[in-house]
Amino acid sequence: MTRLVNPLKEKLGRGEAVVGTFVSLPAPPFVQILAASGFDYLIVDCEHGPIGPETAQAMITATAVSDCVPLARVPWNLPWLAKPLLDSGALGIVFPLIRGPEDARAAVAACRYAPGGERGWGPFYAPSRWRLGAFEYSAAADAAVLTILLIEHVDAVRAIDAICATPGVDVAMIAPYDLSTSLGKPGAFEDPAFLAAVAEAERGIRATGVVLGGLAATAERANALLERGYRFLCLAYDVLLIETAMRGLLSGLRR
Repeated sequence: MTRLVNPLKEKLGRGEAVVGTFVSLPAPPFVQILAASGFDYLIVDCEHGPIGPETAQAMITATAVSDCVPLARVPWNLPWLAKPLLDSGALGIVFPLIRGPEDARAAVAACRYAPGGERGWGPFYAPSRWRLGAFEYSAAADAAVLTILLIEHVDAVRAIDAICATPGVDVAMIAPYDLSTSLGKPGAFEDPAFLAAVAEAERGIRATGVVLGGLAATAERANALLERGYRFLCLAYDVLLIETAMRGLLSGLRR
């Protein structure tokens, strides 16, 4: 590779749908298996997983067995949390609990070098992950890195137009668990208030060039979202995938 290319961003730019999952287990070998299984991307989950920077770097590197693109979720919208993950080779950051355009602007700035952002220069490991020199990497990183916002609070729904109008936002992903909780209806995914909030968020995201993203626990649900214009799909998360597979295996066992 002579230039930094983000295959995920190229697919989205062509209007294709992409599929991935969250990885909260601090296990590089597990990432290696998932990366080779056909996912377009994996999100190293530093918000809800017990994953420190050293393990995150190893998990990001473990995706190199395939074309699977490593992303990472930070625990909060702060540049110093995104920086080591980008410097490890992640080609996108997922920012939680975005509530307004100020949060969106901060997220974009965390993913970009000066003068357009707040990312400090120091890509000691990312260039080798992508088989580049340091300055080859940094010259193209601003254009290659995805800024992904989680729409998971009622305030974000109210400000969805301004959030999605923020230059540099690539993906807005509706996260149902926190969104339903912020409405005071945790897990009530058929409640009219929740459905109305999702519809309003979908409207605002579709009205811009921002990619609409969402979470689906099953292939059936994922197909339904695709029909509604979702193009950034997250198939559940690693713990749920393992639990579902193991329970299905055990349920078919005759003891």
